[in-house]
Amino acid sequence: MYSKFLNVTIFTLALGLFTLPAAYAASKVEIDAKVKASVVSFYTQVKSGKELANKAAGMLVFPEVYKAGIGLGGEYGEGALLVKGKKSSYYSTVAASIGFQLGAQVKSQVILFMTKKALKKFQNSDGWKVGVDGSIAVANVGAGGKIDTHTANKPVIGFIFSNKGLMYNLTFEGAKISKISR
Repeated sequence: MYSKFLNVTIFTLALGLFTLPAAYAASKVEIDAKVKASVVSFYTQVKSGKELANKAAGMLVFPEVYKAGIGLGGEYGEGALLVKGKKSSYYSTVAASIGFQLGAQVKSQVILFMTKKALKKFQNSDGWKVGVDGSIAVANVGAGGKIDTHTANKPVIGFIFSNKGLMYNLTFEGAKISKISR
């Protein structure tokens, strides 16, 4: 009896995680405002962030990525790609996970494409899968908001910040990033 209840609960949670984003899709205006605020927050929290962003060929910003799980988990967020500081297109990030997890969180993600080649590969993909179509060097921010030199030399650098919630996971692994129309 308990096992059946647990299975139904997990199934209901998983179904909700993957149908909720479609029901609450943000408008262009909402995404643009949140992206702008997240870029300011990124520059404030990561001291070398503005310098790196100015060198980058493109900057993908997901202001709010929601993650929740009870054994089975999922995450979803919407954002925009900025090229030379101007909005290029809108994207969503989706990931599913299975394993020991319990909780929920919201976080912001910034992905910097440091080379034109890396940006072009991303833009030409039909659903870019992290770890399959490209890897992201997750930046560890040290004292004074600086990132290590080794990470700064990678073609794609990812930042996760503004974590709020009871689940903590600093990874992009398994995420699928797809272009969306707004």
